[in-house]
Amino acid sequence: MTIDAGSMTNTKQWNGFEAGTWTSMVDVRDFIQKNYTPYEGGQEFLVGPTEKTLRLWDTLEKNYLSVEREQRVFDVDTETPADVDAFGPGYISEDDDVIVGLQTDVPLKRAMMPFGGWRMVEAAIKEAGKDVNENVKEIFTRYRKTHNQGVFDLYTPRIRAARSAHIITGLPDAYGRGRIIGDYRRVALYGVDRLIEEKQKDKDRNANQPFSQDWARDREEISEQIRALEKLKTMADGYGFDISRPAETSQEAVQWTYFGYLGAIKSQDGAAMSFGRLSGFFDIYFERDFERGILTEEQAQEMIDALVIKLRIVRFLRTESYDEIFSGDPYWATWSDGGFGVDGRTLVTKTSFRLLQTLMNLGPAPEPNITIFWSEKLPEGYKRFCAEVSIETSSLQYEADHQIVEHWGDDAAIACCVSPMPVGKQMQFFGARVNAGKALLYAINGGRD
Repeated sequence: MTIDAGSMTNTKQWNGFEAGTWTSMVDVRDFIQKNYTPYEGGQEFLVGPTEKTLRLWDTLEKNYLSVEREQRVFDVDTETPADVDAFGPGYISEDDDVIVGLQTDVPLKRAMMPFGGWRMVEAAIKEAGKDVNENVKEIFTRYRKTHNQGVFDLYTPRIRAARSAHIITGLPDAYGRGRIIGDYRRVALYGVDRLIEEKQKDKDRNANQPFSQDWARDREEISEQIRALEKLKTMADGYGFDISRPAETSQEAVQWTYFGYLGAIKSQDGAAMSFGRLSGFFDIYFERDFERGILTEEQAQEMIDALVIKLRIVRFLRTESYDEIFSGDPYWATWSDGGFGVDGRTLVTKTSFRLLQTLMNLGPAPEPNITIFWSEKLPEGYKRFCAEVSIETSSLQYEADHQIVEHWGDDAAIACCVSPMPVGKQMQFFGARVNAGKALLYAINGGRD
């Protein structure tokens, strides 16, 4: 099987796989559309969990999850402000980890993210029964301006009055970060060095234009992005992987993609940190490795099981009031699947089935929030398996595929619990709610409370 990566020059042949330098913009969708294999069969090829998967899940349950359930928060690092490369390598079980990487150095240990705002961090640390590091507190209350301070600096007198009167009610600070879906597939497909090269081109594209505030800000922000990509390489290197180059096997494709996501959740605590649309992308690498004779179905399922385990143990440091709003400790690692391409082909692959199988192999769980882009025209075998998994686990969500494709295209995913966007190309910002009932009373009462 030769994988067609689209319009490229200076390509190199690697066992039939074209991995090289793209002359045009980064375009993961193009790669998927030209290489994926739609699957219209049933679930008969699926396998159960391997012994390694069961051992890993048992270790996680006995040593970490059971403790967390008893005390709400397993542990908090109060010394280290979070960043992509702030922590050394961490494992659930180094012998059994098929896909490696943790947010901190210990499973379920939560990192503090004070760049957003100190007040909520301090409250969450104390609620977890920990003591605040006074040096860190001084830095983020005296020397380092935080995101929340910047927001309050922008408030006009009218906005502040509306906030004070609770006509506009703020969401918990930890919730007001917006929703993003990074296109983490780019790390595997291109390698980080290529992404840095493209970012440098973006930075220099307007270098000869007259100086302006926008020009200066773009260069500064792109420089931050380049530094973040360098940190991503450093973090992966700590686990013994060189993600500067494209992934060459299915194992590397899954691991590289997860490293991209891990960089995001190590440094950002967005209300939703969705994973995107991965099954078709991974399936290309799986099918190629099957054809080359270096992969078994047991190994493919084991990789997806291991990846889902990692997604199930993502944790953010948040207050009890945040948990009360949502009746739990969610972060919406939504993984979108199913649906159709604009060319009419189904986007269901064998790995779409493997993702659903994780709920049977590992048991039901709210994360990742698996969302099926549903259509009556989906392959019959896939629809039947979705129905079986839904009945058995109550852990699937469905949205209308035709509405998503019509507005956002066929490389869209769910950014939080229900809201779609093109992968890696948009953000959703929000941070307040309007108290409509109180606003009406103000109008009736002539502006009096």
